[in-house]
Amino acid sequence: MASETGEGSTAGIDDYETLISTTDVELLKKAWRNEKAAPEILRFETSLIQRSRGQIQLMEETIEEYASSGIDPLTVSLYQMDLDRVQYLLRSYLRIRLQKIEKYMSHISKSSEVQSRLSEQEKVFARRCADDMERHLEDSVLSKLPDNYRDIVKQSIISEENDMIPEPQLDTFVVCKSRRFLGPFQLVGSDELLEMKPDELCIIHYNSIRERVQEGDIDLV
Repeated sequence: MASETGEGSTAGIDDYETLISTTDVELLKKAWRNEKAAPEILRFETSLIQRSRGQIQLMEETIEEYASSGIDPLTVSLYQMDLDRVQYLLRSYLRIRLQKIEKYMSHISKSSEVQSRLSEQEKVFARRCADDMERHLEDSVLSKLPDNYRDIVKQSIISEENDMIPEPQLDTFVVCKSRRFLGPFQLVGSDELLEMKPDELCIIHYNSIRERVQEGDIDLV
């Protein structure tokens, strides 16, 4: 019986070590850094988030098993630190995205392309935020203004564009590095060409590397 318990514990430790050695934690860290540094909301990492949630559940079960089986408390605490780190990255990643949705809810609601980057839960949250904000402004402000100024997205009826919708500032400077060598490509609004070497830090306008960030060729720092 004791032998079986020992074999089970060893197998559990092997599973846990395999889990920790996977690259998903590093991928989650990259996704978190990119989302934190990008001025716009990026595409939701559906597969990565699903795997991370599954790994967190496995880690919680493993730690609970270790704690109840009398394994060295120091070992358990080290595993708990790893778990806390992954949970922080996941929660922070999701929180940053929700903050962007709240900030740019009107912009998101008008763009099907941006909506396609959201998870299903985020789409529901975005619609709810936009509806609540529109209802609040209508009840507290717009209903008290002259008819010419009651549009929620335009300053007045003579405005040709939706000039009351905040949009991400894509010309923001960001710090980035390339995952591989990128041949000469043209910078937005300039005739200058840029080459990027792997892991070489560069400060540049986000809109010049936007597509390459979305494609995974460049990481933000």
